Amino acid sequence: MAWRIDKQLVRAELDNRTKGRVVGTLWFEGRVEPVTLDLKGNPWRDLAGHRIVATNPSPEPGKLDGFAEHQVGVVGDITASRKVRVPDCPMEEFIASYKTDRKFTFHMANALYLEWYSEQNGRVVIESSDYKLELDGLPAWEMTDEDERERQSASSEALHNFMDLAVESLAQSREAHDDSDDQPTSRVEEEADAEAARMDLLLDRVGARLEREGREESDFERIFDEEKERLRKERGEPEPEPLTPEQEAEREAWIEEMNAVAEEALEEMEAGGGFDEWENHPLVETCSDLASRLYHDVKDHAWVAESASHEHPLNEIVDGVQIASAKLAGALNGSVRDEEWPPDPLFAGDTLVRLKKARRYLRDALAGLDSADEQRLAEPEWRSQARIEVNAIVAHVEALIKEVRARLE
Repeated sequence: MAWRIDKQLVRAELDNRTKGRVVGTLWFEGRVEPVTLDLKGNPWRDLAGHRIVATNPSPEPGKLDGFAEHQVGVVGDITASRKVRVPDCPMEEFIASYKTDRKFTFHMANALYLEWYSEQNGRVVIESSDYKLELDGLPAWEMTDEDERERQSASSEALHNFMDLAVESLAQSREAHDDSDDQPTSRVEEEADAEAARMDLLLDRVGARLEREGREESDFERIFDEEKERLRKERGEPEPEPLTPEQEAEREAWIEEMNAVAEEALEEMEAGGGFDEWENHPLVETCSDLASRLYHDVKDHAWVAESASHEHPLNEIVDGVQIASAKLAGALNGSVRDEEWPPDPLFAGDTLVRLKKARRYLRDALAGLDSADEQRLAEPEWRSQARIEVNAIVAHVEALIKEVRARLE
């Protein structure tokens, strides 16, 4: 979702002495030419009007392929007053013991946080509490309360513009690579696709805010409601009408019924010692097993470096099959428990959305296999067998999609 390049940074020089503009130069470990910044906007008040120099005492080499030499775009959040928790032990010791039951103590520290949205690479984040920070004397200009409100508004707008462009770009990319059979064939399917796209955009926005603002998961519901309302206003949709007393009573009754069903299912699970194998659809089992095998093959043979990005062809293969198995579980496991297939038209739209998403991720895996063939990654026999199995799952998914579509006609 974002370029995170704090470890590779050697030195950063940023200048906001001209109001409304941040320019600068960044040097990275293992990269000969520096990266230049030319951004619209201002930092937070603590750095506004200043020239800033940040030095990393222990830079590390890392993957920067595709990171543009000239970064032109919009400021997100730039501040040195963001608080982070830092363990009271060397980071190597903390990472090595993280999965144990050992208790660690922490202290709060200020972190330098550099965020911008570039035309070339999208969202970029550099964050660290380890940098040595140098600030010039008095600021060249003072940020007023009105300036601060404008900065906050511009930063929020930059985030939402980025998320909208990212979702649109992803949709265009999938349309370009997917066959026409991904297009809806009924009104119900069209509505389900539209609602799924809306929810994807909403969750992307919520996730970006949680990450960007350093919020806890407990803030999810509040931020979700805020972003839901913002999206409604952006699209010019009317305010939802409040429920009538009768509708509220029906809603409460439905919630009670669902809670009772869930409690009954939990009791059955506990009485039987847990969910049995039969609750997973056979195709989910097949896809999940393949994902696990591919993951361990890649890891055990060390075919991919730990520093490699998710765009590495072998990572694309593994990730595509893993995510597809999760989408298939959401689409199919309920039908196994309820012994109903194709699903009732009331739920068929949601099932269809999940099946089509699973197919897209499987096609991403096949695209990764195409790249792996071109670059001769892994072993030929491994690539060939993986392609056979992924194609077999795709064929099964396409058959299920046809069955659900027939139910909606």
